[in-house]
Amino acid sequence: MSTETPNDPRSQYVKLCGREIHYVEWGDSGQDTLIAWHGLARTGRDMDDIARHLSRRWRVICPDTLGRGLSQWSPQPQAEYHLGFYVQQATALLDALGIERCSWLGTSMGGAIGTLAAAGPLRGRIERLVLNDNGPSLARSAIERIRTYAGSPAAFDTVGELEAYFRTVYKPFGWLSDAQWRRLTETSVRRLPDGRVTPHYDPAMVQQFIHYPDDYELWTAWDTLDLPVLCLRGAESDLLLRETADAMRQRGPRAVVVEIPGCGHAPALNTPDQIAIVERFLAGG
Repeated sequence: MSTETPNDPRSQYVKLCGREIHYVEWGDSGQDTLIAWHGLARTGRDMDDIARHLSRRWRVICPDTLGRGLSQWSPQPQAEYHLGFYVQQATALLDALGIERCSWLGTSMGGAIGTLAAAGPLRGRIERLVLNDNGPSLARSAIERIRTYAGSPAAFDTVGELEAYFRTVYKPFGWLSDAQWRRLTETSVRRLPDGRVTPHYDPAMVQQFIHYPDDYELWTAWDTLDLPVLCLRGAESDLLLRETADAMRQRGPRAVVVEIPGCGHAPALNTPDQIAIVERFLAGG
C-alpha cells in the first residue's frame, strides 16, 4: 500500500526526441502546471524547495536537461547540446504529459530555454515566464568563467570534499542551510571509474559554447514575447548585468525585474522571500 501523498516528489522518466529524460513531479496532476528548469551544470533537484512549496497549488515538473542528472547523455553532443534541441525536448515533454498550458520558471539556461520556447513552439502555451538571473543577453566574461569550470569538472576522493568545492563555486547562490548544501551535493554527484566523485553531468555539454557561440543572444526572440515576465536578478550577478535588466524593462514584454540581495548568479530559490516573490507573480499578483 503506497503512503505517497501529492506533495511527495515522484521520479519519472520519458523518452523525448529519442532520448530518455528524467524529471521530478510535485503536486497533483489536476492542478495548473509549472515547468521549473534548472541551470547549465545543475539538475532539477535544485528546485526542491520552491517546488515543494508551490506544489500546494501547482503541479510542478522539474526536468534534468539532457546530459545532466539522471537524464541520458547525448551520443551526438555537437548536434544536441544547444538551446534549440532543448526547446524541442521541452515541447515534446509538454505533449507527452498532455500539458496544454503552463507557467515556466527557469534558472539561467532554464530561463533561456523558456524564452525561446515561449517565442517559438510553445507560444501561447507558456502563459507566464519567470527568469532567474537570466536575460536575452549575458556577459561574455561570466559565460567564459562558467564554461571553464563546467568544461573541466573537478574530481575528489570524497563526497565531503565535493561539497566543500560546491560551497565555493556556488557561493553566489546566496544563503543555503547545511542541509541544503548536503542535498545539493548528494543530488548532483556521480562516481568515476577510479572511485573519485565529480558533478553529475556530461562535460561535453559545454560544446554548446563552441558550436553555438551566440546561443544566448536572444533579443530577437525577446522582442516578440507578449506574456507576463518576471526577472529575478542576483544583486551581485556578473552574468545578468544591471543594464541588461534595465533594457528588459523597456523592450519586448517589459519584464518586472526584482533584485535579490545577497546573491550573485543565481539565487537558489530556497528562502521564503524569494519563493513568495515567485508565488505572487504566478498567482497573477
